[in-house]
Amino acid sequence: MSDHPYRNLPDKAFWKRSVASVPPGEIDPVGRFDLTIAPDTKVATAGSCFAQHIARHLKASGFCYYVAEQAHPLIPADIAVAHNYGLFSARYGNIYTARQLLQLMQRAIGTFTPTDDAWIAKDGAVIDPFRPSTQPGGYVSEDEMRDDRTQHLGIVRGMFEDLDVFVFTLGLTEGWVSKIDGAAYPIAPGVDGGAFDADRYAFKNYGVADVLADMNSFLDHLRVLNPTAQVILTVSPVPLAATAEPDQHVLSATTYSKSVLRVVAEMLVNQHRNVHYFPSFEIITSMASRGGYYADDLRNVTEEGVSHVMRTFLRHATPQGGRSETKASASHVEENDFLQRSSKIAEALCDEEKLDA
Repeated sequence: MSDHPYRNLPDKAFWKRSVASVPPGEIDPVGRFDLTIAPDTKVATAGSCFAQHIARHLKASGFCYYVAEQAHPLIPADIAVAHNYGLFSARYGNIYTARQLLQLMQRAIGTFTPTDDAWIAKDGAVIDPFRPSTQPGGYVSEDEMRDDRTQHLGIVRGMFEDLDVFVFTLGLTEGWVSKIDGAAYPIAPGVDGGAFDADRYAFKNYGVADVLADMNSFLDHLRVLNPTAQVILTVSPVPLAATAEPDQHVLSATTYSKSVLRVVAEMLVNQHRNVHYFPSFEIITSMASRGGYYADDLRNVTEEGVSHVMRTFLRHATPQGGRSETKASASHVEENDFLQRSSKIAEALCDEEKLDA
């Protein structure tokens, strides 16, 4: 009887209990998280549109949200926001897939140059295929676009070299790639510039092996540039707006996509000492939240939900448990006004929504 499966079970303290009786605003599913962020820690962000909220709240909480690519000081704050300065640590726009992130790193260090150089919009404006939404209205010429891209990629490399913590929000497994060189795009060609050509472009739905390999390759590159960099992974709770997977419903496609990303995040945490996972996905989507953290469109996350995520994050990741001792000065009031304007347009900055057009 000594090998009976129910003998010598752990005591009651071992088991993680149901959260059914926990008020939604008090849900705290954080387990192991041994990373501390000080007020002067350079925290850079990238990822899907949900990552914009993380960046905004970090800055508003008095921590060092590292913005490597900044607008000229003479540009008014609202114009800077409209041109996507400060939404992420550089003007790369939404990075939905691990393949996009890996190729951003490869382009920044000069090991990959996509064949697809420029898209032309219907009005003649020039669009960067890998940052289609970054420059409102597009560029006036291909030379202008290339000059801006060269400057941007140089800043991105410097960002990876200088950051202390990199927060990446895994968003999607679906994407579009070039059949010529495998270049990954944030949006389907033809939606926002260019023209779709089945001979040049293909739909790709990445699996666990794909995403894991891409993320491991990215982490290898980051370790070479910045051996002490720490990485925090999150999974976006924003569901797919549409799916290009044949004969698939968007609900099933969303479950597949988020499942793959969550599995990969866990595998990476187990494989790398400098990689950490924060459960923003679980906080927003948990049954314990009673669906209260989604807006009426059932996609965008409410400000209440984002605040819960960031309150929990700061509690576990900061020395003061989210109670920053930094006091708002007169100049900080203007900064908060900038953040409020950023918040108002953040929900509109998901490339997927252009599919509705």
